[in-house]
Amino acid sequence: MRKRVVAVMLSAAMVFSLAACGGGNDTAAPAEDTTAQESTETETPEADSTPEEAAETQESAQETGSEAAGLKIAIVSSPSGVDDGSFNQDNYNGILTFIENHPESTVTPVQETTGDVAAAVQAVADIVADYDVIVCCGFQFAGITTIAQENPDVKFVLVDSFPSDAEGNEVEVDNIYAMQFAEQESGFFAGMAAALETKSNKVSVVNGIAYPSNVNYQYGFECGVKYINETEGKAVEVVELPSYAGTDVTGANVGGNYVGSFADEATGKVVGNALIAEGVDIIFVAAGASGNGVLTAVKEADGVYFIGCDVDQYDDGANGDSNVVLTSAVKVMHLNVERALEAVADGSFKGGNVVLKADTDSTGYINAEGRCQLSADSISKIDEAYNAIKGGTIVPAANFNGITPEDFTW
Repeated sequence: MRKRVVAVMLSAAMVFSLAACGGGNDTAAPAEDTTAQESTETETPEADSTPEEAAETQESAQETGSEAAGLKIAIVSSPSGVDDGSFNQDNYNGILTFIENHPESTVTPVQETTGDVAAAVQAVADIVADYDVIVCCGFQFAGITTIAQENPDVKFVLVDSFPSDAEGNEVEVDNIYAMQFAEQESGFFAGMAAALETKSNKVSVVNGIAYPSNVNYQYGFECGVKYINETEGKAVEVVELPSYAGTDVTGANVGGNYVGSFADEATGKVVGNALIAEGVDIIFVAAGASGNGVLTAVKEADGVYFIGCDVDQYDDGANGDSNVVLTSAVKVMHLNVERALEAVADGSFKGGNVVLKADTDSTGYINAEGRCQLSADSISKIDEAYNAIKGGTIVPAANFNGITPEDFTW
């Protein structure tokens, strides 16, 4: 029986809460050069441009004089950029959508390349005087509190973390809108999908490091499998490799399968192959770049499927003339970034720390035709559970909500 975790968020949890699936969450060792790379272009992107194209093709706002009526926005990512195809890019897409509706506004991507927490905060300090709004992507930016307090006219949007003080304690700041997500809800949908679609009755979840957001995904997945077992009379096993069990920020053993890094594709593939050897035919992966190794193992296997996370990863599943992605569990960052920018634009912006859930359409899974391989029956059952979660009837276990998968009920 896994040790029950008390529902107290320690300061370390706040420092290390992150979006675990996107390339923007790799925890590669810091390089010697911690200088942020700031684009010299601050132009309005075309509405249908990709993030990479937008950064390359904008015309200077200073030359057109359009910035006088619009917001000057910066998005700071670390260590990968806004074209990572995942976490950072989803946040950037929210800005691009805002600019489609406010073409007088501009955006500048700023990439801090090391992933070092101090360097990430310094990257924000280096540009704070130049922008109206700064969007900070990931746990690395929890320490921007002092910068924000010293620059009250600048608005900050902090994604996947809450601001913290010098001692690591969570704080609220008037000009920081900080969002975290109920990853356990999206994980629940992934667990349901795996349990409904498995042929071997063995499924699994692979994570990067046992930070709260990753444990939330794991616990939610396990609850989703348990829910299907009990409501559908199935006996699906969630396979765990004891040598890869995770230890959360309180020191508790949470089990699961943790690679130990968000940037270790080689070990990710080892874990993926080990699970496949145990008979697992569906793997939910919340492991950053380490998950690419799991995906490779899935592609090299026969009859095994992958469930993506954070964003729609269907395109990543292309495997010859087939696709190995069953669905993706998502947290809707782009929509909430756009909402925050609209609040700045219309004067209704208010700082605070919020946990976004299904009741604001901020968690979910991919069920669109051509973007998943779920049966119509599975989609119907997951949609029914989605409405129950949205209404509060089903509350999956999370790292710090006082519920574990063992005692999850509904």
